[in-house]
Amino acid sequence: MTDKKFTWLIYVNTALLIALSFYFFFYPAGAILYEMNDPGLVGGSVPHFTFGWHRSLSEDYAVWARERVESGKAAGLSINNISGTEWPVFGTVFYLWTTESLQQAWEDDPTLYPTAPKEYARDAIEASIELVIDPNHAGWVRKHWGDDYLTRENLFYRMLLISGLTSYQKITGNDQHETMLRDQVESLSRELDGSPYGLLDDYPGQCYPVDILPAIAAIQRADAVLGTAHSQFVQRAVRAFQGDVLDKNTGLPSYIADSRTGQGFGPARGAGISFMLINAPELWLDTSQKWYNNYDNYFWQQTWVTAGFREFSRDLDYGTWSGDVDSGPILAGYGTAASAFGVGAARTFGRFDQAYPLSVEALSASWPLPNGTRLGPRMLSNLSDAPYIGEASLLFALTRRPMIVGNSPVAKFVPASAYFGILFYLICGIIPDVYALRSLKRWKKSADKPVPLPKLQLVLWSLFFLAGLILFTFSSQTIGLLFLLLAQTLPTKGRYGSWLIDYEYLKPAG
Repeated sequence: MTDKKFTWLIYVNTALLIALSFYFFFYPAGAILYEMNDPGLVGGSVPHFTFGWHRSLSEDYAVWARERVESGKAAGLSINNISGTEWPVFGTVFYLWTTESLQQAWEDDPTLYPTAPKEYARDAIEASIELVIDPNHAGWVRKHWGDDYLTRENLFYRMLLISGLTSYQKITGNDQHETMLRDQVESLSRELDGSPYGLLDDYPGQCYPVDILPAIAAIQRADAVLGTAHSQFVQRAVRAFQGDVLDKNTGLPSYIADSRTGQGFGPARGAGISFMLINAPELWLDTSQKWYNNYDNYFWQQTWVTAGFREFSRDLDYGTWSGDVDSGPILAGYGTAASAFGVGAARTFGRFDQAYPLSVEALSASWPLPNGTRLGPRMLSNLSDAPYIGEASLLFALTRRPMIVGNSPVAKFVPASAYFGILFYLICGIIPDVYALRSLKRWKKSADKPVPLPKLQLVLWSLFFLAGLILFTFSSQTIGLLFLLLAQTLPTKGRYGSWLIDYEYLKPAG
């Protein structure tokens, strides 16, 4: 059988490759260029595109969070599986924080989006709070602290619990969990206030000052929904960030400390400082401004190619190319988490001369797809236990609004790396299109050559194509894409099928 009866398959394959190149490469390039010009990236409002992104994420988050809680999987995870235990709750609180910010922005200006975030994200909000308070998702801290894990230290988890409950009640107005929120606010503030240095451990023997400050901020934010007042506690709590707990080189809180002696150990680290600074101005404005100035001086790094915050200060000669579960990859000194959270810190301090280049770099690496997925942060997440933490945390950073206005002139500097990212998408989109068109041309030139085992090839192509299309559309895009790419290998002839041609056609002729 000649290839004329199979030409339509080649046309389908060609159209499929062109469609996939648009879906995975040309669309991302166009979307990023559009988002780079959003006025919210250089002003006090949230970027307009974050509403659509959040709505898409909400649809996925509702399904994932609900299934995650129902599975009970979290209860059996090892305490050594940090991303599997911490990230599901942490990522969900990021999601709720983002929803709260977008809802507030929408209430200030309902023209920003056709529907209020609390309406279109209703299912995701409810599923998220159920995950935050789910006892199974506290399994790892119960293993650390025992059954009294909600009343003794355990600062990081309790900070997340207070934060999630506060955002939920502010978004929905539903006070069904208020008793739990009130108990945690009063018990944690009392324990922090009564500690020798204002420090408590996240885990036994592990105290991270950069988590203490967000916990204090969470307690203060809860006052707005509980009608309580912790202003005096907040004023005293600054003692946790004075004296020996500070990194002597940078004047910033050390990454780790001894809560019993108040002694800091190790240098300040960008991942923790960026996140801490997002929360700092609402507590102690002057102190936080001093911290940001130090952070700018010791950690900000900018060239014509890249801009961002380092994981370790520039006067240290280690950690230039490394990484861990907290920092993410460290590339030429730049910290992935430090720069991602740095978007939020810079926006909070009104430093849009830094926030803008950080934002466009993050957008360039985010790999947006037409279905709303951001493939870049998705790949940096824990795909089995917290697949959406990357997108939720980046959205959180991009939706911070300035607490300090007019802190610096806005300079819309675009690092070359952002354009390199766009160029990457365009080149990767062109390559399969060129391949597809050349394959079609070669096929037409060899019109007189037979196709070996035509019925088998037709059946296999049909199975690969239909399975890929169904899976890509309704289930797993990754598996669906694999089947669609397998369909590209058929029908075949020439070198690949030469032994079949010889066997079926040449041998009988001889």
